[in-house]
Amino acid sequence: MTLDEAISSLRRGEFVLLYDSGKRENEVDMVVAAQFVTPEHISRMRQNAGGLICLAIEDSFAKSLNLQYMHNILSQSGDIDSDSKKMIMGTAPYGDHPTFSISINHRKTYTGITDKDRALTIKEMAQLYHSDDAKNQFITSFATPGHVPLLLASNGLLAKRQGHTEMSVYLAQLANLTPVTAICEMMDGQTYSALTPEKAQKFAKEYAIPFIDGKELLEFSKVR
Repeated sequence: MTLDEAISSLRRGEFVLLYDSGKRENEVDMVVAAQFVTPEHISRMRQNAGGLICLAIEDSFAKSLNLQYMHNILSQSGDIDSDSKKMIMGTAPYGDHPTFSISINHRKTYTGITDKDRALTIKEMAQLYHSDDAKNQFITSFATPGHVPLLLASNGLLAKRQGHTEMSVYLAQLANLTPVTAICEMMDGQTYSALTPEKAQKFAKEYAIPFIDGKELLEFSKVR
């Protein structure tokens, strides 16, 4: 399927499958625009993907909320001894820094982990993007730790880092949607590993979900 079909799918509140690269995680993520997320989306990501359901957010939005990368938060903490700080991962095995920040629940949730609770947290974060008082609303409406990990897209997106975090946010921007996306890695229950791109493409074809190769998206971004 073409990039245009993927953009149209996102605009309809439907999924896109996004493959990063064999040189990176070599994984395929289910991606949906956060502004459209419902409990059904969360249920489908749990059952059809099975990885960690995360929320990727654009750099300027993250900065407006004063969000930091988790590895930096831990490195700067005075409550962690120097030996324990050796555990902090600055660079992943595939060469990039992790994009994890804090994890959150919306204060209207109960446990925070149900499909309804996570959908509420994710959708409310997308709506917060358009607030004139985002920082204050973030502090008063959300709590940490929670069940929705936040991923901070790099400033410059694909020019800086070519991960699912940046690619999914870039896709949302191309679709003129709020640059906040819910993403989840696709796992393979038979091999107990990440689902191969070939199996993910077969799944995409069966369920008429656009499949986007990160290499194509990167080339497109360079042209633009």
